[in-house]
Amino acid sequence: METSWGREPGVEGVTHYKAGDPVILYVNKVGPYHNPQETYHYYQLPVCSPEKIRHKSLSLGEVLDGDRMAESLYEIRFRENVEKRILCHMQLSPAQVEQLRQAIEELYYFEFVVDDLPIRGFVGYMEESGFLPHSHKIGLWTHLDFHLEFHRDRIIFANVSVRDVKPHSLDGLRPDEFLGLTHTYSVRWSETSVERRSDRRRGDDGGFFPRTLEIHWLSIINSMVLVFLLVGFVAVILMRVLRNDLARYNLDEETTSGGSGDDFDQGDNGWKIIHTDVFRFPPYRGLLCAVLGVGAQFLALGTGIIVMALLGMFNVHRHGAINSAAILLYALTCCISGYVSSHFYRQIGGERWVWNIILTTSLFSVPFFLTWSVVNSVHWANGSTQALPATTILLLLTVWLLVGFPLTVIGGIFGKNNASPFDAPCRTKNIAREIPPQPWYKSTLVHMTVGGFLPFSAISVELYYIFATVWGREQYTLYGILFFVFAILLSVGACISIALTYFQLSGEDYRWWWRSVLSVGSTGLFIFFYSVFYYARRSNMSGAVQTVEFFGYSLLTGYVFFLMLGTISFFSSLKFIRYIYVNLKMD
Repeated sequence: METSWGREPGVEGVTHYKAGDPVILYVNKVGPYHNPQETYHYYQLPVCSPEKIRHKSLSLGEVLDGDRMAESLYEIRFRENVEKRILCHMQLSPAQVEQLRQAIEELYYFEFVVDDLPIRGFVGYMEESGFLPHSHKIGLWTHLDFHLEFHRDRIIFANVSVRDVKPHSLDGLRPDEFLGLTHTYSVRWSETSVERRSDRRRGDDGGFFPRTLEIHWLSIINSMVLVFLLVGFVAVILMRVLRNDLARYNLDEETTSGGSGDDFDQGDNGWKIIHTDVFRFPPYRGLLCAVLGVGAQFLALGTGIIVMALLGMFNVHRHGAINSAAILLYALTCCISGYVSSHFYRQIGGERWVWNIILTTSLFSVPFFLTWSVVNSVHWANGSTQALPATTILLLLTVWLLVGFPLTVIGGIFGKNNASPFDAPCRTKNIAREIPPQPWYKSTLVHMTVGGFLPFSAISVELYYIFATVWGREQYTLYGILFFVFAILLSVGACISIALTYFQLSGEDYRWWWRSVLSVGSTGLFIFFYSVFYYARRSNMSGAVQTVEFFGYSLLTGYVFFLMLGTISFFSSLKFIRYIYVNLKMD
C-alpha cells in the first residue's frame, strides 16, 4: 500500500540552520477528520511522550485555533538523514488499546509542526470491505517517514508519509491482553530550487486537506445577473414611476385651490398622502439605534478583514492570524457602533443616551458571551483543546474592558455632541393617520421572505465554499472574489430595501422604520437555515462537541448578518424616502 500526506505552505520562516543543527518537531493536536473544531492534545492518546512535557508559547490566534504545541521525542537534525530510529517502546493496557481503536475508527488525524510548517497524517488505518463475509480491520501506524526539503539554510517543505509501511494490527486481541509496541521513524532531507515557501506550486505535495482554488464563475455570474436585475428594477422605480408620481402630485397641488393635499387619493401611488406621518419616529428607538450602530461596526469589521486579506496580511492556510485580527478590529471598531448609535439616537429625539450606549455595547457582546460560555463548557467537559485557558479568557476580557467598551463610550459622546437635527422634509402631525388594511403580499412576513431570499440567493453558491472552509477542510484563498461578492450582497440588500419600502408606502403604510430593518435583515435567517442544511446534507460532522459549536456559532453568524444587512437596508430606505419627499411640493 502507499499513502502519503503533505502539509500546507506555512508562514514564511525566518529560522536559519547550519548542518547538524537540531530541528524541533512539536506535537500539536489530534481529532476526528470530519469534525474540524473537535481537537484534543496529542498526548491525550497513549503515544510516545517525554517524562516532562514542555509546551511552546503560542500567539493569541494559535490558542483560539485550538493549538497546544509541546516538544516531542523526535530527534531531527538539519540535513542529516535517519533510517528507522527507535522512538520508544510501549506496553499498552487493554483500555489504552481500546482508546486507540476508537480514535482510528473515528478517523483521528494528528498535527505536528516543524519550523512553523504543519504536518498532518492519520493515527491509524481502517479497512471495511464486503457484505458477506464482512471484514473490519484496524491498524496503528507505528512508523512514520518524515520528508523535508531545504534551500540553503532554510526549510521549505515538510510532510509525513507511511509508504511501504504495514500498520500494526489491533484486531484479535484478548480483552485482558497487553500490547507491546515499538515506535520508529525515518527522516529524509532533499534540496530544492524553490527559494520561498510561497513559491512552491500548490497541490504538488499531495496535500492532506483538499484545496479549493478555482474561481467560482457560477456564483459570480448568478450574483451579477441578480444585481443587474435589481438595479434596473430600482432605476425604473426612481426614473419612471416616481417621476410620474411627483409630476402628478405636484400638478394636483398647483391646480387644486383651497384643497388640502391630504384629501386626494392616488390609488396604488398613495405615498404622498402619508407625508405627515412618514417621518413619525418609531417605537423602541433606542433598540433601533443600537442595531444600526452594531450593524455599522460589523460592516466596517467585515470590510477591514477582507481588505487586510487582500493586502496579504494573513497566512490563509492557518486561521490564527485572522482570529487575532478579528478580535483586534472588533475592539477598535467599537467606536463606530457608539458613534452611529448615539448620533442617530440624538437625531430622532432620544434623551436616555447613557442607556443607549449600554444597550449598544451589549447588543452583540451579551449573546456572544452566552453562546461562547455554552460552547466552551462543552469543550472543557470533553477535554478539547478548543476550550480556552483561563489566561486567554482574562486577556480577551481585558481587551474588551480596556479597549472595546471605552471606545464605545467615547464614540457615543462624539456622536451625541455632533448630532444635527433630523430635519425631516415634511412636518409630522400630532395625531397619527389611520393605516388602511393591507393585502397579504404587503405583510411583514412576505417582505421578510422576499427581502431575505434575494440577497441570500446572490451569495448562496459562494456561501458553500465559505462554510467548507470554516467548518470543513477546504482552503479559501480567493479574497478578491469574496470582496466582490460581499459588495454584491450589500448592493442587492440596498436595492431590494428601496423597492420594498416604495411598495409599503404606496399602500399608505408609514411604519417603514423597523420594516426596513427586518425585511433585508432576514437574510440572516436564511443563512442559519442554510447552515442546518449544510450540517445535515453537505458535511460529515457528528458528536456533541462539534454539533454544539456549529449551531452555536451559526446562530451568531446569522445574527451578525441580520445586523449588517438591516443597517444597510435602513439607511438605504431613509435616503430614498428623503429623496422622494424633498421633491414633493407641500402646503
